[in-house]
Amino acid sequence: MIQFIALNAAISAACFFVLWLIALRLKDASFIDSWWGLGIGVLGLCAFIEGGPPGPRDWLLLGCCEVWALRLGVYLLWRWRKNGRDPRYDKLLAGIQSKRGMGFAMATLVYVFALQGVLQFIVSLPVQLGQWGGSNVIGTLSEMGLGLFLIGFLFESIADWQLVRFKSNPENKGKVLDSGVWKYTRHPNHFGDALVWWGLFLIASESGYVIVILFSPALMSFLLTSWSGAPTVEGRMGKRPEYADYIRRTPGFVPWFPKG
Repeated sequence: MIQFIALNAAISAACFFVLWLIALRLKDASFIDSWWGLGIGVLGLCAFIEGGPPGPRDWLLLGCCEVWALRLGVYLLWRWRKNGRDPRYDKLLAGIQSKRGMGFAMATLVYVFALQGVLQFIVSLPVQLGQWGGSNVIGTLSEMGLGLFLIGFLFESIADWQLVRFKSNPENKGKVLDSGVWKYTRHPNHFGDALVWWGLFLIASESGYVIVILFSPALMSFLLTSWSGAPTVEGRMGKRPEYADYIRRTPGFVPWFPKG
């Protein structure tokens, strides 16, 4: 097991190092968002290959992981290609370089690529360890996890599709999307993502590594609700008068009927 974890960590580190070199050449690190999903897909596939003869639960966990990873990764890569560099990264790196006296190379290595590499590895533990040990039969927890995964995957996919369609209409520039699934929560994509990871956790929990992998969905929920997910959107959109009204009538994370 230690060798397995070490090998996957080495593969992940090598991928992030190559991507860091690309970022230095482009002078842009914001494409790394797309690797969040794609990288987890790579780790899930590595675990599947290294884990020996696969059983039904292994195939289920791998399938869910790869479908989620490809959809999110390709979508974020397309968004980066369409919109260009993300100003959030420019602001983050400018602040780090100013306060800590770092150049672009060191700032991106430590605060973007290394940080995301560690977080990605921790979050992906269910799809790694979930393919090791325990019964390979799809049990009740796996069935519940699949149901939760499908709800979350559908929710975040619809949310992203509705947002892309909304932004593609020039008449909506400066407006707030408050229809569709966005009518019931201000962050339907993040809510769906949280459900996905709790679903993957339930599937993986039948491997027996419950305590270890429980940290993954808990960390993901924290990131989405309190750090890099919802707070970044609220901070960017909160100054708009329309968004203040949207906050007043729309639940923050868990979907519910709007007020008024």
